[in-house]
Amino acid sequence: MDRSELTIRPIIGLEIHVQLATRSKMFCGCAVVFGDEPNTHVCPVCLGMPGTLPVMNRRAVELAVRTALALNCQISRFSKWDRKSYYYPDLPKNYQISQYDLPLGFDGAFDVPTNEPGGYRRVGIIRAHLEEDAGKNIHDNPNFTLVDLNRTGTPLLEIVTEPDLASAEEAYNFCVELQRLVTYLGVSEGSMQKGHMRFEPNVNVAITCDGREYRTPISEIKNLNSFRSVRAAIGYEIERQVGDWMADRDYVVGRRPKENRGWSDDRGTTEYQRSKEEAHDYRYFPDPDLVPVEIDDAWLETIRADVGELPLARQGRMARDYGLSVSDVVTILSDKATADLFEKTIVEDGDPATLTKLFIGPARKAASEKGVTIAKLPIDAKSWAELSKLHKSGGVNATTMVEMLTIALEHLYNVRQRPEDGA
Repeated sequence: MDRSELTIRPIIGLEIHVQLATRSKMFCGCAVVFGDEPNTHVCPVCLGMPGTLPVMNRRAVELAVRTALALNCQISRFSKWDRKSYYYPDLPKNYQISQYDLPLGFDGAFDVPTNEPGGYRRVGIIRAHLEEDAGKNIHDNPNFTLVDLNRTGTPLLEIVTEPDLASAEEAYNFCVELQRLVTYLGVSEGSMQKGHMRFEPNVNVAITCDGREYRTPISEIKNLNSFRSVRAAIGYEIERQVGDWMADRDYVVGRRPKENRGWSDDRGTTEYQRSKEEAHDYRYFPDPDLVPVEIDDAWLETIRADVGELPLARQGRMARDYGLSVSDVVTILSDKATADLFEKTIVEDGDPATLTKLFIGPARKAASEKGVTIAKLPIDAKSWAELSKLHKSGGVNATTMVEMLTIALEHLYNVRQRPEDGA
């Protein structure tokens, strides 16, 4: 059969694990630190020692609810903790504390830009729930596996979408926008290099042939840690499933099992790992050691106030109100505090066009050299406004404006570092 005779419609949903920006773990006081010596941030609770009792991290709940609100989710006023039973070497308790039937957030939606000018795809959010991370298996030695449990118990927010995405590119855009959202909200660093976000696409394909629709079995591609891998793995998996169906018409839902597959960056292929588990395989039951989470109106409104205007809406407003390009606004919005400073400077009568040149050029460079954001530079909104007005009025040219900024920063940092008299 010629493939050109087929109508192919990919069906893609995503499961995303987001590491929350807390100082301590989900159910104990151990520090959440990346890159330290293995097994140096552990205690009897996260090691699963008999007789230990977990205590919920309130901050993790607040960050999870903040994200769920930004995803337009309904918030459960009453939710509970459940034990998800399975064995892996990096899960000492032999169960994970998670949420099953009463997640913190549910029935949401997230608008994602498409490649069409001004186009958006609305993606349904089935649930957003809290759970703890497992540890890390290290396979550096071919003769044995080492286990680092520093990560065990780290707070994760799992976000599960409806299968509303229709291409690898749309899934890529979703992941990029979600990272932008969680970093903007301050709920996660969103660092791919540190494993703060891990993506697991669920992919199958609806194939129409001779007026009849066939659906291939769902494959879940596990633990992708880059946007590029998300796009490449989904693209490959779509082609693989179509090819397998063309070779075997019984490769359809109900006749072949769901699969978990891994992605090989080196080979550019997905590889079979095991059949996909269903909910009953995990033997969920309520955790008897943790009280339910109850969110009252006052607590919810406090969290809602922290969310504020969301990046996509703010992007459109700033581009419209200040006459800026979308790409410039996206750069400024990469840090919420910097975007807040930018708008405070305009309130101080700063010139938007000049400020944009400053923030995207020399200010960004200076902040990068100091390892901080523009908002952390020791210059307040009024001073930024004065500098921009001086340039706009013709008092200084662009080169002199940059020189003034450089001299001002050198002076301010020297003052900060100067020892006090008599010290």
